[in-house]
Amino acid sequence: MHSPDDNQSALRLHLPDAAATARLGGALAPLLEPGMVVALDGDLGAGKTTLVRALLRARGHCGPVKSPTYALVEIYVISRIYFYHFDFYRFNFPEEFLDAGLGEYFRDDAVCLVEWPQNAAGYMPAADLVLRLRFAQRAREVDIVAGSEEGRECLRALRSGWLPAAG
Repeated sequence: MHSPDDNQSALRLHLPDAAATARLGGALAPLLEPGMVVALDGDLGAGKTTLVRALLRARGHCGPVKSPTYALVEIYVISRIYFYHFDFYRFNFPEEFLDAGLGEYFRDDAVCLVEWPQNAAGYMPAADLVLRLRFAQRAREVDIVAGSEEGRECLRALRSGWLPAAG
């Protein structure tokens, strides 16, 4: 469901269950191009890793997709595109982004999917898309905000192709 105040740079969707979160990941997957950064914000259990898992599966990854909470980054190479799934939950200071040498992953042949981006604020490159997942009673809602022209293109495509959950 779209919010009544839709504009070209933001979109709100209702996600009634984990399957809807996975559908969103599947819908977003073909829209992401190398060089893009996607920030995933939300409380523990809000669906960030579920969305990433569905996105990677929709792009053709058949193996396991686990949360990078302890490893900081999980790497997936799909059709010559690097997908880097980051989790900065354990950062105590934003400078840890630099200390870990993570800047080298943000490059033109990669899509970077970043959980807990606020924990690297000021050091991580700007996001093309920001997905803010939150609990809404027994469901979830996601606000998707574009931070670049590439992000706005993704939003336009999502608006035209997103199908809400079946009754």
